[in-house]
Amino acid sequence: MRANKGVLLAATLLGLSACSMAPDYHPPEVAAAPAYREGGPWQTAGANVPPAGKWWQLFADPALDALEERIEAGSPSLAAAVARYDQSLATVRRSRADLLPDVQLGANVERDRLSAARPLSQGRAVTYTNTQIGGSLSYELDLFGRIRNTVKANQANAQASASDVAGVRLGLQARLASVYFDMRGLDARVVLLRQTVAAFQRAFDLTDARHDGGIASGIDVSRAQSQLASAKAELDAVAADRARDEHAIAVLLGESPSTFTVPAVDALIAAPAIPAALPSTLLERRPDIAAAERRVAAANAQIGVTRAALFPAISLGGAAGFEATGGDLLHSDNSFWALGPLSAALSIFDGGARRANIRISRAQYDEAAANYRETVLTAFREVEDDLATGRHLIDQERNQSMAAAAAERTRDLAMTRYRDGAADFLEVTIAQTAALDAQRALLVIRAQQLAVATDTVRALGGLY
Repeated sequence: MRANKGVLLAATLLGLSACSMAPDYHPPEVAAAPAYREGGPWQTAGANVPPAGKWWQLFADPALDALEERIEAGSPSLAAAVARYDQSLATVRRSRADLLPDVQLGANVERDRLSAARPLSQGRAVTYTNTQIGGSLSYELDLFGRIRNTVKANQANAQASASDVAGVRLGLQARLASVYFDMRGLDARVVLLRQTVAAFQRAFDLTDARHDGGIASGIDVSRAQSQLASAKAELDAVAADRARDEHAIAVLLGESPSTFTVPAVDALIAAPAIPAALPSTLLERRPDIAAAERRVAAANAQIGVTRAALFPAISLGGAAGFEATGGDLLHSDNSFWALGPLSAALSIFDGGARRANIRISRAQYDEAAANYRETVLTAFREVEDDLATGRHLIDQERNQSMAAAAAERTRDLAMTRYRDGAADFLEVTIAQTAALDAQRALLVIRAQQLAVATDTVRALGGLY
């Protein structure tokens, strides 16, 4: 009969140990559209996708590939994110330790002298050495899931931290590519401005020679000189902007700007087609969405932690060891042990503090769920924005190319007319300025296409 009672008690405790005060968890639902509205038939779906994580290889730029490979080891921001992830893993291990008994060992040696005037001393002082060695055990019975839900919450936060690391890595990679392409756009503008300065210098020399011959006026010389000086000043400004981009890349890689350099190139590559896939895959790709969902799970588990505070906290203790004032310390007669106490503590009145904590944890769950939905909707918006911008930039680049070609023809005709004496230099000045503006605008659009392609990859989660 006693055995049956023991089995029943053990089964009851085992059943209670499986209790959890946390609500059943289901990720918040956010409806995904069947396709991106801004994708359209222009969006190439069959583009070659590089190996997982190395999305920048879509651009086929060896210099960019080399820089991206260095960001993993050198970026201080990424190192800080990894350190935060390590902290979260340690927090999980620390909370798991509460699932196991706390066992301590200790030893104590004490020399005592008791007064001769103490009660019942028979007028004699006593001096002795007391030696004690033993261990103790304490264990909280997690009947209501407080510890297990704490572990679940910490595990979910650690998973969110891992997604944060992936998000920081993707953000740094995209930032590096964005700054790199901005720098390459500036390289192309430097080439354009050097060619422009050379052309403006020839125009100035021609105008100055015509002025010396009494054919051109001093106003024409001043206009030519002003154009030439303005082009040189813009060239200096672009060089300064390029230097800033180069310095920014150095910092992203964790290197000193004083010793870092990226060789200039003359040509600006074309932006690749980015495979957008389906909106439903965005929920799997984006690290920030994964992190937000894991924080919802952590908040759900935290509700169980606060609800468990409404029930008693039950703990078991024990101790054993040896104690003696002399002789053989480890003799069986000098042993001691204690089983217990088996204690239960329950707050009867706390002014509603525990109930308030439950309401706080539920509100924190609602906040995390709302943040998750906002993160998902923001991700969809970013993809749609980039797809729309990319689509319009294609048309804009085509039209601007036509405008630049027409402006170049007008400039060449105006210069020919000026050499033949059929036009004054004002016509040349206007045509040269229009051609420079059109060519500059075309380079800006092409650099924007690269920047938008980079941001599209980031918005899509890195094409994992």
